[in-house]
Amino acid sequence: MLETRIRRSRKLPNKVRRVNDSDYRQAVAPFEAEVRRMRPPETEVIDAHTHLGLDEDGRSLTLEQLLAQLDDADARRACVFPLHDPERRPSYSVPNDRVLAWAAESEGRLVPFCRLDPTENPIGEAERCLAKGARGIKLHPRAQSFAFDGEEMGAIFGLAESAGVPILIHAGRGLPPLADGLVELALRHPQAVLILAHGAICDQGILTTRLADHPGVLYDISCFFPLDVVELFARVPAERIVFASDPPYGMPATTLYMALRVAAQAGLDELAARRLLGGTMASLLDDGVLPAVSPPRRGPRITLSGRLARVYGYASLVGPAMFTGAREQAMAMLEMALASTRDPEPGSDGEALETIGNALSVASLVMASEEANLRPAIDLVYRSLVRAATEIPD
Repeated sequence: MLETRIRRSRKLPNKVRRVNDSDYRQAVAPFEAEVRRMRPPETEVIDAHTHLGLDEDGRSLTLEQLLAQLDDADARRACVFPLHDPERRPSYSVPNDRVLAWAAESEGRLVPFCRLDPTENPIGEAERCLAKGARGIKLHPRAQSFAFDGEEMGAIFGLAESAGVPILIHAGRGLPPLADGLVELALRHPQAVLILAHGAICDQGILTTRLADHPGVLYDISCFFPLDVVELFARVPAERIVFASDPPYGMPATTLYMALRVAAQAGLDELAARRLLGGTMASLLDDGVLPAVSPPRRGPRITLSGRLARVYGYASLVGPAMFTGAREQAMAMLEMALASTRDPEPGSDGEALETIGNALSVASLVMASEEANLRPAIDLVYRSLVRAATEIPD
């Protein structure tokens, strides 16, 4: 078995076996098989949250790379907008024009949104980009350091209403509490369609509660922690949750696995699953309407196997440590997650623990190599988190 072979290799002192692509392919194969089994046939996948260009943090993504990532997930379309580009001033006009040009080259696969800075002529830039083919607006209150109580924000929401275009808003990590201002603004503009990114984790409880009666609030699932998405299905109608992966930070194929596992755990029927993966966004982008809603599909309790909860707890600490450069801490938490998969009496969790153990073993080898691309390790850790969080106990 792959797991046995890897563990034997790790006993060699001061020597790390070189992990190769076949190791990764073998470790990821069970997750990919699940995707093929769970994905409704002929379902159009639309990624609601992708980027192109260069970010101030050094991340970048080209048109060819994004299209290849969409192909890996068999995703037909995606909404796309600029990263936090070093050439963003004034008004994001340069990166906005680049995204518009790249979208024009994509043969209809990329739906361009314009990114706005509320302090730099946002209405003029939005009107300019909408006239050139933009079909949505992106706002990032962390990167641009703004709140939702200024006059310019009301003008942006009003423009989105009159133009009939959605606003995608970063609502993930790194933000102070923003629910009050955002809720008040959204309720004054009930015809503005909002896509709250990253599951609105910055204020998920308040936003999902106070915006429950707003007719046009969507939540995208570009989240690193699957329990954030699991909880969304207890608070929000399935018809208001949309697939998104956040490239270059996330990967469409990896997030597709999470979407299908969470959908199954929430008990979504085939129609609801299709809407999650792309149907809701297709209705919005193609027809300017949203599907009718049903009550949330899950109850308020999450049931986890104790064995898999331990795996989830340790593995969930690996990503944050990696992203902050604490490689030693990431490795320590990964080793603890891997240790949690070794159980002589696994009960009904045996297959899940074996699959996760093989994945984390390969991730550990990748991370132990100083020169390795860490993307395969991140992918395997993320899929392991998803499997641990969404396994339905007997």
